[in-house]
Amino acid sequence: MFSYPDVQLYIGGAWRKAAETLPVVNPATGGEIGRLPVAGRQDLEDALQAAEAGFRVWRATSPRARAEVILRAAALMRARIDEIAHAITLEHGKPLPQARMEVIRGCEFFEWDAGEAQRLYGRVVPSAPGIRYMVIQQPVGTVAAFSPWNFPMSQPARKIAGALAAGCSIIIKAAEETPAGAMHIARAFHDAGLPAGVLNLVFGHPAEISSFLIPQPQVRLVAFTGSTSVGIHLTEMASRSMTPVLMELGGHAPVIVCDDVDPVAAGRMSAARKARNAGQVCTSPTRFFVDEALFDAYASAFAERAAAVRMGDGMASGTEMGPLANHRRVEAIEALVEDARAKGARVLTGGVRPNGPGYFYPVTVLADVPEDARVMREEPFGPLAVINRVASLDAAIRAANALPFGLAAYGFTHDAARAERIMMEVEAGNISINTLEASVAEVPFGGVKASGQGREGGMEGMQHYVEVKTISHRMELESDPKVSGA
Repeated sequence: MFSYPDVQLYIGGAWRKAAETLPVVNPATGGEIGRLPVAGRQDLEDALQAAEAGFRVWRATSPRARAEVILRAAALMRARIDEIAHAITLEHGKPLPQARMEVIRGCEFFEWDAGEAQRLYGRVVPSAPGIRYMVIQQPVGTVAAFSPWNFPMSQPARKIAGALAAGCSIIIKAAEETPAGAMHIARAFHDAGLPAGVLNLVFGHPAEISSFLIPQPQVRLVAFTGSTSVGIHLTEMASRSMTPVLMELGGHAPVIVCDDVDPVAAGRMSAARKARNAGQVCTSPTRFFVDEALFDAYASAFAERAAAVRMGDGMASGTEMGPLANHRRVEAIEALVEDARAKGARVLTGGVRPNGPGYFYPVTVLADVPEDARVMREEPFGPLAVINRVASLDAAIRAANALPFGLAAYGFTHDAARAERIMMEVEAGNISINTLEASVAEVPFGGVKASGQGREGGMEGMQHYVEVKTISHRMELESDPKVSGA
């Protein structure tokens, strides 16, 4: 049996403790399992200096050599999957099989980007004799990255993978509630021979760390995953120094269910996906707009499968859904449910917090929710689903697009024309038809509207970590230059 790791900061290729620490809590029990080191001002200054030095080394390292280090680290993480997954389940609460899947997913991000590191091609543009125009891509520099608590390993992996593959150095501030996933990444890269300073890991008070790092001239990109409100704040801070940002922000994913699908199969699939990670996923399906002809059968199947979800400690065999990550999420879900209930929504299942320790809340299904209920506008980020009936595909698309969010959206239909309309007319960065999977390593991921700027993953994800440089090279000096041109 593995124990929870001794979490430390990783700066300049060395592990270090901190004078101030905070508790790390197991959400299944509410008990303390470890201590979080809080980076002080000197730690952050050291990390910035280390990242500068690391960047000078790493940018001069060939893409193939960079890829070899990344792949060695990914192989180590795959070999340590049981240890990493155990730590993730302890600190986050998700069932152990889901934690294992997260480790695999994180490794896939590293493996994909290691390949992309060798495909950051430039080009030579046709020109007149005696002159050559070239376009090349160079690493942007030091990245300040901020990852959330809902995926302790795969979220920091996505940012670290892109930065390192492009030749950047990175300072990543991982989540306070779930620090072990990022620490295991740093450990793997340390053991894989990554040069000192290329990867630096800090924890602490988010506002203090962001307000120190983001304005620094050495920081050339800010990458963040989290809420829209925080993303806007960080973007405003970065704009003062014209630092570009990569923002993956909130969602409130709509699901359109047309009348040509099996309502029972679609309902059961939807409920199972809603329970994944206790609904604490930015792409979690949340607002279900169901054709009125299928509504009763779909809602019944959804509620039946949701009620059967086995909730418990993530370490226990057979657990399908663990606790929410912290008491704040439980309180937020309770408030949304009570608001919707007071405004006339029907509770098909769930809606009551169980007695006992831990931050548990069942999958809760609301039906016929009025438009003025808070949950129709606010992302629940938990195991809460809204099922409303619609009279037509037009009405469903209007409802799907009614919010400022546009991260992920889903549709169930076997009709090619309907699928085309959903794909083309729904405003989201990621749309899936007859599947509730929104993101894999091979494709870009990101939102539109208030759900973010930029893309992570796929070949497009690498573009944020490089700068494009145009070079004009004339072979000979002009002997009699003329004053001309724009």
